[in-house]
Amino acid sequence: MDKKIVKEWSTRRRVLTIITCLFVLIYLGIVLYHTYKPLPAGISHDGTLYRTDNVEMLTDLTYSQDRSKDSMVHELQIFDEVFSMIERAEEFVVADFFLYNAFYDEKEDFPELSRTLTDRLVQKKKDHPGMPVILITDPVNNGYGSYESEEIRRLEDAGIEVVVTALDPLRDSTPIYSGVYRILFQWWGEDGKGWLPNPMAEDAPKMTARSYLKLLNVKANHRKVIATEKGVLVNSGNPHDASGWHGNVAFKTDGPVINDVLEAEEAVSRYSGGPETFPRAEVDETPEGVYGVQYVTERPILDHLLEDIGKAGKGDEVWLGMFYLAKRDVLSALVEAAERGAQVRIILDPNENAFGNKKTGLPNMPVAEELIEDSEDRIEIRFYNAVIGQYHTKLVYVKDGDEAYISSGAANMTERALDDYNLEANLRIEAPADSPLAAELDAYFNRLWNNEDALYTLEAEEKLDGFAQAQRVVYGLQKLLKLTTY
Repeated sequence: MDKKIVKEWSTRRRVLTIITCLFVLIYLGIVLYHTYKPLPAGISHDGTLYRTDNVEMLTDLTYSQDRSKDSMVHELQIFDEVFSMIERAEEFVVADFFLYNAFYDEKEDFPELSRTLTDRLVQKKKDHPGMPVILITDPVNNGYGSYESEEIRRLEDAGIEVVVTALDPLRDSTPIYSGVYRILFQWWGEDGKGWLPNPMAEDAPKMTARSYLKLLNVKANHRKVIATEKGVLVNSGNPHDASGWHGNVAFKTDGPVINDVLEAEEAVSRYSGGPETFPRAEVDETPEGVYGVQYVTERPILDHLLEDIGKAGKGDEVWLGMFYLAKRDVLSALVEAAERGAQVRIILDPNENAFGNKKTGLPNMPVAEELIEDSEDRIEIRFYNAVIGQYHTKLVYVKDGDEAYISSGAANMTERALDDYNLEANLRIEAPADSPLAAELDAYFNRLWNNEDALYTLEAEEKLDGFAQAQRVVYGLQKLLKLTTY
């Protein structure tokens, strides 16, 4: 071969190698930076512990007397209270909800939560034009920029401030994909005429390819909270019609914690281009009160949770009611609590249904197997009998001698929720173990665990029997590569 040709090929290979190495270095740099970059100011909020005499537990439960839809019963409290809070508000309403739309494909008559919430907020603004009414939500509700939802349009037409959360400034929880997205796709934007089917529902507005590329980053403002001058409600449920029959839990309280919530929500609005300042409630910061209440978001949820579970030992109790359980730190803490002699009982969603679509049981099925094995059967697990919807609760309850510690709200026990990726919000509560609130939690968990008046939960073995071991391999790969939706 001609020496000149050989030299040219050698030069081209060197250039290609240099370009490839530069791309890899840039890619790795982008991945590392956006995985660990500084969070926007005010995110990962670790609120002050305040005292109050007023903490109320609210629950939504859908259950069956057997295993069929024919005997379904719906006990729904949470959004009735949300609507009442809006009606009673006299100074301001600030809400932050993840899923807020009416899109679904299932053949069921779900509660019209999105329309009712919109009606109540619009009516409040109409009756009190000067009152601040602010809604923060996630871009999933506008198809990541592909369209404007009817709910958002109605709120904005009524003069309500709607803040669609900016997700790009948050850390990347799927770094392998997000690195490629940030190099190649983020510059294209999302606007345009949609032509791809909407994953929310067949009749939902079409989405652009660019919006789909953004969706694949799997980032979210996953919070569910509403505050007025009279109180605050921190919730696991969404004002999304097809979520109306999910099992959920909320806690409502009052006092100075209201302003902690407003401060944390103000931070999301500020970095997302919304109002710079939110109103504040005039409350007495009294040290008195039966209960301690604390508003925590993102990583501080995990920090307090590990500390509280770490207190449980011989004779103590740890209860979990959880939609997703996969965070390794939490799993280790539960096993260690069981080894110290605490009774650890967990109710999990089977992760088999998502708005009419069949799911594979990940992550809860393999996690349940692991916990039972690692604890040498000390940890007891039951799966919720989710005939319709999901057991969407995110509730941890620790009884340590004379004290009880509760954490509940938006956060699943997953890496995406607890490692400063998603925006999450929980209310942490300290209560005497003999308090009315602790008694209510005891009654709630015992009702479900013992199937006191319906078939709420099933033995873990029944669900795990025949569970494909290959799914444990898939689960392991998902954890390793951080390619999950949970």
